[in-house]
Amino acid sequence: MLSARCALAIFRYPVRCAVATSHFSASVYRGHIASLTDLKRQVVLITGATAGIGAACAMRLAEEGCKLVLVGRRKDRLDIIKKEILSFYPHTHIHTVSLSVTDYDAVAALPTTLPPEFRDVDILVNNAGIALGTPTVDQNRLEDAKQVMDTNVLGTIALCSAFIPGMKKRNRGHIVNMGSISGHFASTTGSVYNASKYAVHGFTSAARHDLAATPLRVTHISPGMVSNTEFSHLRFKDENKVAALYDNITALNPEDVADSVIYAVTRPRHVQVADIIVYCTNQSGPRDLARVGTSLGATSK
Repeated sequence: MLSARCALAIFRYPVRCAVATSHFSASVYRGHIASLTDLKRQVVLITGATAGIGAACAMRLAEEGCKLVLVGRRKDRLDIIKKEILSFYPHTHIHTVSLSVTDYDAVAALPTTLPPEFRDVDILVNNAGIALGTPTVDQNRLEDAKQVMDTNVLGTIALCSAFIPGMKKRNRGHIVNMGSISGHFASTTGSVYNASKYAVHGFTSAARHDLAATPLRVTHISPGMVSNTEFSHLRFKDENKVAALYDNITALNPEDVADSVIYAVTRPRHVQVADIIVYCTNQSGPRDLARVGTSLGATSK
């Protein structure tokens, strides 16, 4: 807010004040840019890195000069992603780990089993997650529910438990937990997935409270509809249903979500982006979609 004296000065001497304000703004802007977090050589561990949002995050973070630890269940896919990243950014240091985040003993051992170059993780991106089927609440299969909870919730908790102690000792670190708009708004035929993402949202908020007296930052990213991922294929197991889901709407791409991650982790150290909800233009809720095609609803002139 301008003081009354400043406002009066601008009114009386607009040209002189405009020049002064311009110089001040440029100085402030340069200072802000200088304070942004430089990601070069920071170690980033990404789970669910074999496809979709995880792979997109890996590519964007490689562009920023990070060292990458890519975690996923399928070694062949990890090798493909690694090769693809190196084709664009050949000097990137990349280590791949083939494991499931539900192998809690292996997860707990990561801080000591990773090669020394990759052990001091600076940024943890908990991206691994699944959804199985579209049952109503009375049709949930307990084995499916357990798999979803074990992956989405306990997997996130296990990774945080493994790496936050080291971050606290080093007085630096950023945890990024990939949530969903399903962790903010409930919808039909998704009760277990809703429950898992509400849990991740709550866990992330509590972690932020626990770490408030430290330099560590905690961010929760909540994407809406995202295309070009394996998520819907795994959930529906029906290509026709997947095609219908994305019919006549321009959904987010994994790269759009990765951009949100980059924004959060590059803020100045005193800035903590707590939560980002990101929709495509024609989405306003989990099932609230305007299917207006690539025009995004623009009217012809």
